[in-house]
Parts: sequence; structure tokens; C-alpha cells
Amino acid sequence: MASFQKRGKKWQYTISRMVNGKAKPIRKGGFRTRKEAMIAATEVESKLLKGISINVEQVLFSDYFESWLYTYKTNVKMNTLERYKNTLKTIKEYFEGITIQKVTKRSYQQFLNDYAIGRSKVTVRKLNTHVRACVKDAIDEGLIHIDFTRNATITGEASKKSEEKFLNVEESNKLLQELNKQLDRSPTYYLLLLGLTSGMRFGEIVGLQRKDFNFLHNTITINKTWGYTKRMPDGHGPTKTNETRTITMDHNTMQIFKKWFESQPDNIERLVFYSPSSKYKTISNGVANKVLKNTLNKIHANQISVHGLRHTHASVLLYQGVSIYYVSKRLGHTDINTTMNVYTHLVKELEEKSQQVTKEIFESMYV
Repeated sequence: MASFQKRGKKWQYTISRMVNGKAKPIRKGGFRTRKEAMIAATEVESKLLKGISINVEQVLFSDYFESWLYTYKTNVKMNTLERYKNTLKTIKEYFEGITIQKVTKRSYQQFLNDYAIGRSKVTVRKLNTHVRACVKDAIDEGLIHIDFTRNATITGEASKKSEEKFLNVEESNKLLQELNKQLDRSPTYYLLLLGLTSGMRFGEIVGLQRKDFNFLHNTITINKTWGYTKRMPDGHGPTKTNETRTITMDHNTMQIFKKWFESQPDNIERLVFYSPSSKYKTISNGVANKVLKNTLNKIHANQISVHGLRHTHASVLLYQGVSIYYVSKRLGHTDINTTMNVYTHLVKELEEKSQQVTKEIFESMYV
């Protein structure tokens, strides 16, 4: 049986309860009216009658998130784990001393608004995704009863437009020609050339070994990555999707690497892009981006990152009419929806082009 008390301007309910022969009443306050307190108490009593466990323990939001993280996210990749740890750090700083039961939809929205200042919308959305998953489990455990992340508004600065992340066909051709001219200067030019002609992720490129190159069939097998930052495992690790794919390469690129391999000694790690002076034993992402920046300046092309070479590779194929299904498989995407989402702008342009071609095909049939 519940009793109700007014404390100041707010109402509180108390539900009598015995646990293992000891009195452990359930109390909760903060209700604006007695009626609100009665409704909430009735709901709790109903759950107790059904044998549903009622968790009344007050837990710090940061403590619960940390416990949840190391309970449910034990099998994620190191990069992903670091992102969750960053979310934990943010929660500890913003919600210091605040229990998860005290977080409201309004206070959580204010938190997202503050976090969004100076950050991209994508970054804010990722953090909200982490918290939302945690909150759902907290509800399932009976720790809280309201999903304060539901319908949260995601704000932040606009991400870089997709069309700015890659080079057009003309710029791609200029870049390829310039990289080919500079191959004798540094192995980094070989790396950039391969990034442009293969569409591989940077971790996949630096993880390549000579045995992955099949010069008879002009193919490269991609079945591993290499840890090139402190957030990644040391040495070789699995691909992003934990799958192996074999891509067909153009003859010219393969001959360039065949000739290069013949003139270069092997190394203890058997890595194609081995760098003994580097902390991670391979050409760094920073060095690669610096060389790419200088090369793009030289040919007066738009600036992109090394990862932009992957987008450029896919864009060139799509513009040339290559099936998006093949491009998706070649890039190692989980499914075609990933490819569609990344290249939405480009796909729309190609759709308009296809509409015109379709129209012309059937008009020509009447001649």
C-alpha cells in the first residue's frame, strides 16, 4: 500500500515492501501533484504484483555507462572501443555527480546542444547512438523508466559535402600521371597510386604483403589490415568487415608494382610499405597526406585526403557506368545501402543521366 507526502512544493510516494524479511520501502519524489505521484505509485505496485523487479538503486550516469561499456562491448574493434571511451569521458565531464535517474529529456537535449558546439553533426549523432543503446538496456534492467534519448534533436556543423571529398575524372587522370612520374622519389607515391587505382582503405593498403599480389591474374587479395595508430591493434588485424575480397587490377598498375618488387629488398614484416624508421613500421597516414597535398597543389587540383582517394576511385567507376553492385563489393562495403548512402549525391546525378538515356533509347525505336 502506498502513502503520499508533500515535501515542500513536490509530492513523494512511499510503497511498503519486504525483501528477505527486511523492510525495503520504495520512495520517489519530485511529482508536481498528488495525482501524478498516485499514478506513478500504481504503476510500480502493478509491476511488483507481476513479479517484475523494481530497481531503486541510484547509480551515477557515468558509472552505469562505464559498466555497460565493459559488459556489452567486449568484442568491438579497438578503434570502436576508443570511440566509446571518448563518449564515457564526455559523460563523466558533463554529468559529474549526476545519477542516470536524474537525467531528463530536457537536460539530455541541453547536453547534446552544448556538445555540438564546434563539432560536426556526424560526431554528435555517433555519441547519441552510444548513449541511446546504453539507455535502452538501463530501461530493460528497470533502472530507469523513460528513454530520455528518444526524439533527441541532433545539431552541429555540416559535414563536408560528398562532392568535395573526391576528385573528378579529369583531376584523377592528372593525379595518376603525376604520381607515376614521381615513383622514383619515394615509396609513398606507390602507396598513393595504389590508393587511387584500387579503392582500398588505408589500413588495408599498409597491411599488404607481396604474397597478396597475383601478377598472373592481375589481382590483389585483401584479407587484413595493419595497425598504424595507437588506437589500433599492433601488427596485422582483420578487415573492417572481417571478410576477404579479391579485386582485379589494371595491368599497368600491376606491372609497376612487379617491377618495384624486383628492385626492392624484402623486410622482416614482409610489408609492401614497410618503413623501419616509423613507430608503426609502415608509411604513416600523416606522411601520405602531406605528399598527396603537395602533389595536388602541383597539378592545381582540389584538396582531398588519402581516404578521399578511395572515394575518388569509386566515383570514377560510377561515372563510367560501372555497376554500383560491383563497386560496393570492390570497396568491401557490408551491403549496397552503405555505398548508396556514401555516394548519394553522385547516384542522383547518374539517375538523372539514366533517365535521359532511357528516354532516348525508346524514342530512337520509333525511327
